[in-house]
Amino acid sequence: MTTQSLLTWSWLNVLTKKRYDALLEAFGSLDDALDHLDPEVLKQLGCKEETMMNVLNRKEEFNPAAYQKELEKRSLQLICIEDEQYPSALHMLPDPPIFLYAKGDLELMNQPCIGLVGTRAMSLYGKRVTEYMVPEFVRAGMVTVSGLAIGIDAHVAKETLAADGKTIAVLGHGLGKIHPKANAQLAERIVEEGGLLLSEFPLDAPPDKYTFPARNRIIAGITLGTVVLEAGEGSGALITADLALDYCREVFAVPGQIFDPQYAGCHQCIAAGRAKLVTSANEVLQELNIVAPDSQQTTMYMPSNPDEEKIYNALTTMPQSVTDIVKRSHMETGTINALLTMMELQGAVKNTGGGMWVRN
Repeated sequence: MTTQSLLTWSWLNVLTKKRYDALLEAFGSLDDALDHLDPEVLKQLGCKEETMMNVLNRKEEFNPAAYQKELEKRSLQLICIEDEQYPSALHMLPDPPIFLYAKGDLELMNQPCIGLVGTRAMSLYGKRVTEYMVPEFVRAGMVTVSGLAIGIDAHVAKETLAADGKTIAVLGHGLGKIHPKANAQLAERIVEEGGLLLSEFPLDAPPDKYTFPARNRIIAGITLGTVVLEAGEGSGALITADLALDYCREVFAVPGQIFDPQYAGCHQCIAAGRAKLVTSANEVLQELNIVAPDSQQTTMYMPSNPDEEKIYNALTTMPQSVTDIVKRSHMETGTINALLTMMELQGAVKNTGGGMWVRN
């Protein structure tokens, strides 16, 4: 796909995976599809009259060069489903986003990620639950993922940064402006401290009732599991939990008092068997087969050569075989085995049994 097609199609904000596949089948590429884009093509894609007019107007007014310059000015990356950088976890979804706008470290999406979601009306108990669980996920080497809304979402990000961890904020609007405005500085901190802002929407897309459920499927899609920290009946956090189930991811929920409406959604999920009741991060880690580093390991490991650094960077706290490490590091099996032994003696890595290795 040419840069112009990439920019234009993302700006038009009309492609679902089903429409993307239909255009490839009809025209062979999005480049050719863009040249033939007209009311008839949009009608065949199932667009309503209002959508058709909006798409054609946006196409007419669009300036690819100016848009690319704006992305560069904001230090934003734009990738599509055809790119190598596109996260493999999203490829597996039935409805993956075709485009992703990103600011920060894209590699975080390939690390073990945990979705932490909850209500905007965060209670003192929900705040305490977040502060109790987030540091343990960080210590286990997990990347936290949430939506950067007020309440639980924002507190997940703050607690992750306070624990020197990395977090991904998936937004239900374009990255041209942060909503709510009160979280703009937090968004900047996330990027400055090695995290990632992510959105499938063009820069000017505002938040609405459709964009947030779309955002939730990305949270569910890039994570190994989703923890509902606090949710009342009908909470949007429950949409993320249901999507995670649909994607065969693990779902967990924290219980509250039986009389507390703030936790009615959590209790319903647990009672219906849609979520596992958890009272600590460690219970989640055990279910996900994540191995937390030894608490005695207090000194920071520094690789002594480039090969050790490659192996260390390839490892996470999720057990991997030597074959997995070969794929991620692009090194020879014999070299990896020898270095793993040396690194284990230094306390940098751990053999968890069965030939599986983790970063310590």
